[in-house]
Amino acid sequence: QVQLVESGGGLVQAGGSLRLSCTASGRTFSRYAMGWFRQAPGKERELVATITSGSSTNYADSVKGRFTISRENAKNTVYLQMNSLKPEDTAVYYCGARPNYSSGYPYWGQGTQVTVSS
Repeated sequence: QVQLVESGGGLVQAGGSLRLSCTASGRTFSRYAMGWFRQAPGKERELVATITSGSSTNYADSVKGRFTISRENAKNTVYLQMNSLKPEDTAVYYCGARPNYSSGYPYWGQGTQVTVSS
């Protein structure tokens, strides 16, 4: 079982930056792929960025060049650096953990609210 706790959300003006953190419990964090997802009101949850256990990354087209996902295995933490934020980035952001044997993300955090004002 993996428990995930997100932090770092808040209110920021358009063009600003935020860094989200997600800290995992357990000793096998380095073996998990990690992902950041978001869900805006009235919309489905969507992929934002992922990072494999080998630190390969993937981004949604809407955030490429603005967001950066990274991980620090010594701290069991994955980060999402968000720059040049836009009002359409407003959502609840969730991190997820995917074991190597799984095709999906069975572990989720509680989410952190990001609000970008225009």
